[in-house]
Amino acid sequence: MPAKIPATVVTGFLGSGKTTLIRHLLANANGRRIALIINEFGDLGVDGDILKGCGDETCSEDDIMELSNGCICCTVAEDFVPTMQKLLDRPEPPDHIVIETSGLALPQPLVRAFNWPEISTKVTVDGVVTVVDGKAVTEGRFAHNEAAVDAQRALDDNLDHETPLSELFEDQIACADMIVVNKSDLLGEESSTALADKLEAEARQGVHVIRAAHGELPVEVLLGQGIGSEADMEARHEVHHHHHHDDDDDHHHDHDHDEFESFVVTRPEITDPQAYAEQVADVIRAHDILRLKGFAAVQGKPMRLTLQAVGPRIDTYFDRPLDPQEPRDTRLVVIGQAGLDRAAIAAALA
Repeated sequence: MPAKIPATVVTGFLGSGKTTLIRHLLANANGRRIALIINEFGDLGVDGDILKGCGDETCSEDDIMELSNGCICCTVAEDFVPTMQKLLDRPEPPDHIVIETSGLALPQPLVRAFNWPEISTKVTVDGVVTVVDGKAVTEGRFAHNEAAVDAQRALDDNLDHETPLSELFEDQIACADMIVVNKSDLLGEESSTALADKLEAEARQGVHVIRAAHGELPVEVLLGQGIGSEADMEARHEVHHHHHHDDDDDHHHDHDHDEFESFVVTRPEITDPQAYAEQVADVIRAHDILRLKGFAAVQGKPMRLTLQAVGPRIDTYFDRPLDPQEPRDTRLVVIGQAGLDRAAIAAALA
């Protein structure tokens, strides 16, 4: 059976920076064919902004699908699932699907929809990314312009939940696999750190909270989380159930990734893959590493071992025979926020 196509759900209030984050992602997609499903609702200029940042081989106009019938979590059966089927049934389906939800959407019903039989065998939720307007939240608001959010609510005739913004915010945090504190450049270091710590305490264990400016994050941090969120709905329970039915189902900036760093650790071949995976997980937890990926030679084995880690969750498998000319060593790429103790991590992995 072909591998499922990964889909990333990007949620967050109007003005938090979802569109900017997605536009930056497209500009740095490194050859991935990405399809977009856009649900930001109302006369907000969002669609035009994304189209301007698109229009190449990475994401053609045919790869952009707009859901303009209202809040995505209220139109799952009528709008979202049929749209997904169209994407998945193409002769050349995309490598990755990015879904920008309305800021008013409860993310849980959307993630649950990936279990619908029509699409469940073809696509999986790579991860849910919740974008937070850091400056607004530190000032006691949930969006830069809450009046605009209320206007957005009034425009949507199909909206069937009157959820207060505070409760919507809690649901977006509860469902997140990654929380992006955007506009962190507008905060002092102390405020930015305090907000990130607070959100990490409120989120599920293992959810990374990342600070960003202008939505600029490395693609390898956003994509490839491999969570399979739709299979883990109990852990990301809705804090509040507000649907009226019981359906279960900017400006240009230089790209600057100084807040992140990556480096390679090389060590000799390993002897026990399971024990080494446990060792890697311990190192990730101790040093708050975001991603770790690479290959290892295993003593006495002719096959190359692949290791991929998102947080402390490690996936390992043998992918191909080692070429006789290849060195029998282990090479791991470590990705994290700036300030990693490279020497300590390298020593612990060795």
